Amino acid sequence: MTNLRSICILFVVSISLVPLFSDAYAHSMFNSAEESLGGYRVQVATLPEFPQIGQKSQILFRVGDSDLMEVDHFTMGVRFFYNGQQVDAIEPQLHQGGHYELDYVWKNSGNHVVRIDLYDMGGKPGILTYTFNMGTQSPFGYIFIIAITIGAGALGIVVTYIYLPKLLRFKIKS
Repeated sequence: MTNLRSICILFVVSISLVPLFSDAYAHSMFNSAEESLGGYRVQVATLPEFPQIGQKSQILFRVGDSDLMEVDHFTMGVRFFYNGQQVDAIEPQLHQGGHYELDYVWKNSGNHVVRIDLYDMGGKPGILTYTFNMGTQSPFGYIFIIAITIGAGALGIVVTYIYLPKLLRFKIKS
């Protein structure tokens, strides 16, 4: 009976560890948002979730229409603001498809305002400006990751302490 219970617990623990080895996200990323304006919706996210200062990260853009379908093409420019001052800009460029990935190096720690300008959408002249807040790595990110790691390690130690002696005793008696 003890052996069956131990096998079941090990099975549950091993199955629960499987998501640690995949790239699927069960939640929206920390630096992700979306905004609808003028019949179009823009979604943004950063990869990694907490960009590091001075290291390359990716900003992911998705542009769709009011029916949530991706557009065929779009012209987009990006402006970056920090403490109310524009610190960088990406010139408007034509992009095919509804996705665009931008490699970017963040220079300042803290909150940034990112303004995305869509030009001449749907053949109508004009600019649609979408505004997003994006943050860079803060000490909270390290604390959160360390706390989760310590908690998982403590759980592993407790489970091992409880069940390993029982498994060893059962094998010695057999």
